[in-house]
Amino acid sequence: MNYETLAVSVDRRGVAEVVLNLPEKRNAMSAAMIAELTDVAQTLGAATDTRAIVLSGAGKLFCAGGDLLWMREQIAADRAGRMAAARRLAMMLNALNEMPTPLIGRIHGGAYGGGVGLAAVCDVVVAEEGAMFGLTETRLGLIPATIGPYVLARMGEGRARRVFMSARLFDATEARDLGLVARIGALDELEALVEAEVAPYLCVAPGAVGRAKALARALGPRIDASVIEDTIIRLADTWEAEEAAHGIAAFLDRTTPRWG
Repeated sequence: MNYETLAVSVDRRGVAEVVLNLPEKRNAMSAAMIAELTDVAQTLGAATDTRAIVLSGAGKLFCAGGDLLWMREQIAADRAGRMAAARRLAMMLNALNEMPTPLIGRIHGGAYGGGVGLAAVCDVVVAEEGAMFGLTETRLGLIPATIGPYVLARMGEGRARRVFMSARLFDATEARDLGLVARIGALDELEALVEAEVAPYLCVAPGAVGRAKALARALGPRIDASVIEDTIIRLADTWEAEEAAHGIAAFLDRTTPRWG
């Protein structure tokens, strides 16, 4: 499989490795990466011979959030354009969340903004003990909208509110306390931790695994078309607020916004 932003391989066991492969951009999500992750979910993630997918990042960290060029495009877009871009991101997360194949996240360095959203749609996450996390949107005058349903589903409302609005960074230990991360280890231990999560899926019926995952989603918090559309509208409304214009301009200009 040839992708512009991802490195994808499948071993003889049917275990796929999907690597966010833009280390020079800290694996920030662009329109191309969003489209390619959607394709992975719809093809590899739906294939009956794929037993598990491991999602990781190349370079120094897992994912830095949104790509700067992608953000600049949102600034230049009108409301309909911004909603269309948000919908593509939302549907990518939904495709990963709903695919029958188990998704295991391997996080090192850091996961910020949309990177936390990617972690939240994984069925289980292992993380480097030094990794940092942050829902940093409010620092820009934005909100963690499209990733919100998955973050809340993973953490629960009470725990999510500890980090959902403040944009503060938190470490892997707190991420585990919040329910985002399952296991923590040193960087050189992550492969063994991933293998420990993969191994059980090689001994169970793949179809039953997919049906059990669908059952878990059905019994969990509702994330349907109306919920997703509501997050897109809320994000579009926030983009049109003066705070967003000021906060994003400060971020792109590398200056301090008026709120500090």
